[in-house]
Amino acid sequence: MKKVFVSMLFLFVVLDTNAQSKEPFPFWNEVQKFKTADSTAFPSANQVLFIGSSSFTMWKDVQTYFPDRKILNRAFGGSTLADVIRYRYDVIFPYQPKQIVIYCGENDFASSDTVTVELVMQRFTTLFNYIRAKYKNVPVAYVSMKPSPSRVHLLDKYKEANQKIKSFLATKPNTKFVDVYSAMLNEKGEPMPDIFLKDNLHMNAKGYAIWKKKLQNVLLK
Repeated sequence: MKKVFVSMLFLFVVLDTNAQSKEPFPFWNEVQKFKTADSTAFPSANQVLFIGSSSFTMWKDVQTYFPDRKILNRAFGGSTLADVIRYRYDVIFPYQPKQIVIYCGENDFASSDTVTVELVMQRFTTLFNYIRAKYKNVPVAYVSMKPSPSRVHLLDKYKEANQKIKSFLATKPNTKFVDVYSAMLNEKGEPMPDIFLKDNLHMNAKGYAIWKKKLQNVLLK
């Protein structure tokens, strides 16, 4: 009887541990790390806030590219626009940013073949409207979806969505659209092969150097 009790207790502990480690939503643990960091040392106001997906997340040395700006990077994982909307109270609203810069949308299309340009536009406008409701005058910049070689089958959707987002932002004050897509193509109109990591999705230093040139006159000092 004692052995049965111990075995059941062990099973309960294992199941309870697994339940605690399982994320209630995608990227939950990553966002909690931001909140923990904030509780230790809350970020100062008037920084340029980066939000979105892994192309920003993996730009870990972004501050060295823009030493005369103060950048707060709150991008996470392979997030979609829907994920950023879900965590807006954690990665956007707690701060007092000087400017908000978004890189997101690429993973929305990659998540499912059923995701349309119209759906991505709906998500983007929803996110933008949430930002504007909280920060009425804070400048917002959107970095276009990039031409990732591993997602060639999605490039037509990226181009169409980029154009629609550009047209939308053109009607809104204090916004900028940053076209990195065109800058990452070679003379044949194909994605440059030497600016990406082996996964053909994320960028190496050469790729980020291109982004630096495109953002140099966009990010506020």
